[in-house]
Amino acid sequence: MTTIGATSPATFAKKSFGWSIALSVLMIIAGILAIASPLAAGFAVNIFVAWLLVFSGCVHLVFAWFSPNTRGLVWEVLVGILYGLIGVYLVMHPVRGLESLTLALAIYLSLEAILEFALGFTIRPLPGSAWLVFDGVITLILAVMIWRSWPSSSGWAIGLLVGISMLFSGTARLALSMAAKSTLAKMT
Repeated sequence: MTTIGATSPATFAKKSFGWSIALSVLMIIAGILAIASPLAAGFAVNIFVAWLLVFSGCVHLVFAWFSPNTRGLVWEVLVGILYGLIGVYLVMHPVRGLESLTLALAIYLSLEAILEFALGFTIRPLPGSAWLVFDGVITLILAVMIWRSWPSSSGWAIGLLVGISMLFSGTARLALSMAAKSTLAKMT
């Protein structure tokens, strides 16, 4: 016979609401700080990405030793060296690294806009397809704004976009946590 105790889903949910709300508030604060200081946020993102690349490079080199064939070994070593070199470059040259990441962001947004246009026009008869086209237009405008002012856009683009993302993610998480908390309170 199972009793409802400390391990029940309801109890676990009640205990996790506080953490979820705290994380949401921290994300909102971090988002606001990133929006207020996009250059500092951009450099923080650059350093984070750089160390992720260095770590990934090391992981590929470790996995190279476990490769069952020579082609796999060579591939893992080459990818590991490439990731490691790019990561070290980003750490050692943060301004150029931020410029490189901003250029990559502009290229990514341009490609995303093209794909959203294609999908929006492909599913055109369906309701809501206009939103994809609208999203493509906004994404393309952002890409052009970043591209046209590059490399000077490096000072604001990544930090501002990460800040906006964190602000909206934190707000959405907070709203979800509060709604779930309210729903659970009604059920118990």
